[in-house]
Amino acid sequence: MRVAIIHDWLNQYGGAEIVLEALKEMFPEAPIYTSMYWPQAMPDFYRGWDIRTSFMDKLPFVKTHHQPFLPLYPLAFEGFDLSGYDVVISNKSGFCHGVITPSETIHICYCLTPTRFVWNYHGYIRREGLGRVARWLLPLFLNYLRTWDRLAADRVDFFVAISQEVKKRIAKYYKRESEVIYPPVYTDRFQPSPEQDDYFLVVSRLIPYKRIDIAVEAFNRLGLPLLIVGEGRDRKALEAMAEPNVRFLGRVSGGELARLYARCQALIFPGREDFGIAPVEAQAAGRPVIAYAAGGALDTVIECETGLFFYEQTPEALSETVREFMRYSDAFDPEVIRANALRFDVSRFKERMQGLVKMALHSLPERYEMVTARLKQKRKKWREL
Repeated sequence: MRVAIIHDWLNQYGGAEIVLEALKEMFPEAPIYTSMYWPQAMPDFYRGWDIRTSFMDKLPFVKTHHQPFLPLYPLAFEGFDLSGYDVVISNKSGFCHGVITPSETIHICYCLTPTRFVWNYHGYIRREGLGRVARWLLPLFLNYLRTWDRLAADRVDFFVAISQEVKKRIAKYYKRESEVIYPPVYTDRFQPSPEQDDYFLVVSRLIPYKRIDIAVEAFNRLGLPLLIVGEGRDRKALEAMAEPNVRFLGRVSGGELARLYARCQALIFPGREDFGIAPVEAQAAGRPVIAYAAGGALDTVIECETGLFFYEQTPEALSETVREFMRYSDAFDPEVIRANALRFDVSRFKERMQGLVKMALHSLPERYEMVTARLKQKRKKWREL
């Protein structure tokens, strides 16, 4: 079985890349097709992979400022030659589901979200701080991108959603059914600790839609220690608004991240995420999560058992929920919390994805037999006439 993996871009590291790594473990011989690849921004072991890039990889500034090049992504992915593969798996949050595959090739789209910029443009620009020129130019391409994105979805044979939230979006925007398979989390990298420190924790890329500003403002008011792990273009602005009790750690090693999870009071998760791997990692370390009650957190956090929700995306609502947590923090059982995280272990992801691939491959001959049976029946009736 020849498999190809399609990925939007390799110029930043996040949850999509964790999915990519699990897919690569499942299919180690599979090449990866992507719009661009910036080795310095990715883990060193990626350099041993067979990564095949589009013409966009040679464009100036695209690896550090890829947003202005949005209209080119459809051309980039349609340009790949995917003949000779039995299965193509697109790991999509942008445009990579738009690859064109031969009729005999099964295309499975693991959909992280329908393209956020295309379908939630106004929410996107509110948080991204786009300049005046970009705000004027980008809407000129929106109708084209929406039309292309919708038609590209018809090229997919099987859609897989990462959460119930994304399943609803696929149905709304693409008019397609999908199966929910939760993203992989390497839960064995995290273990509970018998001791906790006094800090709360944020683990995130520091970009606008993650809403880390809510956490910073809330902890400015609370005066409690907050540690923030991660990098991103919002870091300077967030540091400028933070009081001394809020510390930015940047990138940390895997071992240090595991320690930070295990010894924190709770993970703070203020954004509306499609899924959100950090809350599951924190729970794998036995620590509760304080999350905004929306998106993937509703799939991964159990209210009053593995964490607490706040129901308005404001610093005031988060502050009040943190105060409530402080009153009842002893009620959370680390073993119960970790047991919930194990539902999302990478082994479950691989098992379900392997099952889906096998089902999809079996469906081709079944569909062929169904069609030929109908044709034979029609031929028989025609002869009788």
